[in-house]
Amino acid sequence: MAEMGRRRGLDSRGYIEREGALGRVPGVFRPVVAAARDRILNVFGAGLHSAYLYGSIPRGTARPGRSDLDLLLALREEPTEADRAGTRVLDEALDREFPQIDGAGTLLVSRAQVLSDLERYDLGWFVACLCTPLLGEDLAEDLPRYRPDSLLARETNGDLALHLPRWRERVAEVTGDDARRALVRGYSRRLVRTGFTLVMPRWNGWTSDLHEMAEAFGEYYPERAAQMRAAAVAGYEPGAGAGGPDESGARVAVLRSYLDDLGPWLAEEYARVHGVKAPRPGDR
Repeated sequence: MAEMGRRRGLDSRGYIEREGALGRVPGVFRPVVAAARDRILNVFGAGLHSAYLYGSIPRGTARPGRSDLDLLLALREEPTEADRAGTRVLDEALDREFPQIDGAGTLLVSRAQVLSDLERYDLGWFVACLCTPLLGEDLAEDLPRYRPDSLLARETNGDLALHLPRWRERVAEVTGDDARRALVRGYSRRLVRTGFTLVMPRWNGWTSDLHEMAEAFGEYYPERAAQMRAAAVAGYEPGAGAGGPDESGARVAVLRSYLDDLGPWLAEEYARVHGVKAPRPGDR
């Protein structure tokens, strides 16, 4: 079972340490980050409160040509449709001009949303612990410290049951292997992260590495360990392990296994252990 004492990802007082730093950005990605910084200012100007990097690039684990550029922008006011259109143009331009990234994606939020009571243990935690400041005043200064406890588990990933019907609709609608590959990658990552946060309070630590997450999960649910390890592999390499000439068919089978088996089981077990995440506006 899990070792006792201080865990990876925690400071000496048991709080989750902020992962990532600008100093960890690999050299090959620094021109992308510099261009993103300049263009964010050009697009949003005084309307921008702060900008952040997250994901593998600020963690220093990004792979050229394989990793995404992930950005979060906090605006002073609620984002408008024009703001969202601006981020789409920004993402498309960065993806087109910098071959070292495999896509750019920008989350657009407001300062008030990040600091709201409803988001304190979800979006607020995400900014404070998983985002690296790039521009503006760091919102982490106005947020609490976080421990890997059941409250954090519930409020970050306690809504899987709400997402599963939407996943079913998307899988039924999608055509083309590239689109299925993207779904396998995204859903695999979500399931592994949910599996990890299910056991996070008992494991008593934090990691963003999917393989480490799957191993931690397997310590407490050995009967599901193989499924979670396979999902971790697919989260990094959606084609890995498919084999044979019909990779598209293999991806369909993976998605069905998520929707018919692993996903429903995980949602039910999560609710049993941690409860259900507080509803958000727009939830259906």
